[in-house]
Amino acid sequence: MTTEKTKVPDETAVRVALWRALHVRSDAPPHVVEDEVGLDLVAPGEDWQLRPDMAGEGMRGFRAGVVARARFVEDLVAQRCAAGVAQYVILGAGLDSFVQRRPEFAGRLRVFEIDQPATQEWKRRRLAELGHGPASWQHWVPVDFETGEVWWERLVENGFDPDRPAVLSCAGVTMYLSEEAVRDTLAQAARAAAGSTLAMTFILPTAFDEPEDPAAHAAAGRPEPGPRVHFRSYFTPDAILGLALKAGFREAQYVSTEEITARYFAGRTDGFRPAAGEPFMLAHT
Repeated sequence: MTTEKTKVPDETAVRVALWRALHVRSDAPPHVVEDEVGLDLVAPGEDWQLRPDMAGEGMRGFRAGVVARARFVEDLVAQRCAAGVAQYVILGAGLDSFVQRRPEFAGRLRVFEIDQPATQEWKRRRLAELGHGPASWQHWVPVDFETGEVWWERLVENGFDPDRPAVLSCAGVTMYLSEEAVRDTLAQAARAAAGSTLAMTFILPTAFDEPEDPAAHAAAGRPEPGPRVHFRSYFTPDAILGLALKAGFREAQYVSTEEITARYFAGRTDGFRPAAGEPFMLAHT
């Protein structure tokens, strides 16, 4: 999304891009992902690391979650691409920089970025200004979600082959959608050819509950106690899996934050790990 006045991505997209860059700048290696392209796009000024959402200690768990979900999706894409899948669809792409950072996939993969038209116009302009020339394997799919455009139709119109399998990602999006919109997203994604996989994050209803035991709450990597965050949608694992199967997916599985943490953060001694509460659902056609 972009704001009408400034025609720049909204604060959520900017924050995610800056968190990914801050991970490289501030967190000890090994880095889960290395991505400073978004920082270059935003060009926030020299004091960007002092922003409250960057400097606050309580933000580390959220930052870890952002880089973890990026790594999880990119590992999935690499795995499925090795198996012959040649299409990757990013729902709500924002300032994603997969194409700019992973040139080794050029020629083997076509990437389709779905987002608001103004966001994509701004992003394309900034990429050009930074010297990132047009990439033949990057396909822009502008969709005005606010007018009810059907993204699947726009996707096909922009070169996506509905008869070939794909990886679809929808990370950091569902919490901003109504349950009805999540159902619709799942129904459209389930139209993908057999052999396709959707990776979708969602927020657990317990993610921001006040703790009975603050120490246990902190040990679980949960956000610090405070006012409940009011996202639009929360789902239990059973609920989101049920929605996926009802939408037409052949199979769906839950991937917990604990599994993600064990995969990418084992052995760290700096306490850097994802805040609990935004796991993955993998759905297969």
